[in-house]
Amino acid sequence: QVQVVESGGGFVQAGGSLRLSCTASGLTFDDYAMGWFRQAPGKEREAVSCINWSGSRTAYNDSVKGRFTVSRDNRKNAVYLQMNNLKPEDTATYYCAAYRAPSFADPNAYCERQWWFSADWGQGTQVTVSS
Repeated sequence: QVQVVESGGGFVQAGGSLRLSCTASGLTFDDYAMGWFRQAPGKEREAVSCINWSGSRTAYNDSVKGRFTVSRDNRKNAVYLQMNNLKPEDTATYYCAAYRAPSFADPNAYCERQWWFSADWGQGTQVTVSS
């Protein structure tokens, strides 16, 4: 049984930073792409950042490029999202997901919904950014 657990959310002022962590168990971690997603009230879940099995391919939502950095440590079955210069519009519940995907030359393909819509999801961690 796959389990995905996020941590690191919280309340921060605009311009601040947070680092989200996610660990996964019950799977061969380096067989899976990993992604960070977020959902604000009344909005659809959207991909924030995705990373391939090795960490060599990363993709970002245009709204977070230059501010967020995704990384993974396959020895620890962990993936991280460093979030800097946070904005009020980043407020949402952030979810981590593990999913299988083919190898792509274009890293943006790892964030395509067809690969992650049936992923193994964590319970989410709340990020609130005040103005």
